[in-house]
Amino acid sequence: MPELADLEARLRALGRVVVAFSGGADSAFLAWVAHRTLGPDACTVATAVSPSLAGDERDDCAALASEWGLRWQEVFTTELDDLAYVANDRDRCARCKTALMDVLGPVATAHGATVVLGVNLDDLGDHRPGQQAAAERGATFPLVDAGFTKQDVRAWSQRLGLRTWDKPAAACLASRLPYGTPVTVAVLSRVERAEAAVRRLGFAALRVRHYGDTGRIEVPVDGLSALLEQREAVVAAVRAAGYQYVTVDLEGLRSGNLNASSSPASADASGGS
Repeated sequence: MPELADLEARLRALGRVVVAFSGGADSAFLAWVAHRTLGPDACTVATAVSPSLAGDERDDCAALASEWGLRWQEVFTTELDDLAYVANDRDRCARCKTALMDVLGPVATAHGATVVLGVNLDDLGDHRPGQQAAAERGATFPLVDAGFTKQDVRAWSQRLGLRTWDKPAAACLASRLPYGTPVTVAVLSRVERAEAAVRRLGFAALRVRHYGDTGRIEVPVDGLSALLEQREAVVAAVRAAGYQYVTVDLEGLRSGNLNASSSPASADASGGS
């Protein structure tokens, strides 16, 4: 396991940072360490708000910032104004990160800081065009530089007493749409409502993949039995969000599983997690 001192040294070398803060385990750990290492004057934590961010996730970012005393601000991105993003091809994530850097770049410039993202070593193996787009616009990845994997982030977060140590991954809502399916506010809202409803039934880690009138639920394999035990409530919850049909992926929840095919027409091709 890498030493926390390695990450702290990398952050000190940067001097002043703006942390892209989604509230997930990685960005939360990075924000907490940066705040403790550099102090509030040199560490700004910013959450990008748009229809692709679930409202519950935005609220948790605000709560974490309050709990940890972070200098936090919201920034508002407009990726849905970008027709290339809306078209939802395999470079959608690059368009999203470009929109993110468009708003974080000026914040960083105003503070004489560097934008840092919570990318870890495990993220480098999947199809993540957004990472390249962010790096090309000046963002850096301190967790990668310091040799942190996802497991390392969770282990150190637990050791430090951060409540985000076991928080399930929560990629942007657009990642629930197969490539080629246009990204709209209405569809993102439907996905958000469906996932929130199923989460209220006790499923913390889940995805509802959007296939037109069908919502396909993914939960970890060890949660499939519990999901089926609540079949009627789950079906009612997803239908109430606007889906006519409800299915379950028997392979279970796995990050990036819809990146398997590069064909936009494939029913199993989508971005993110």
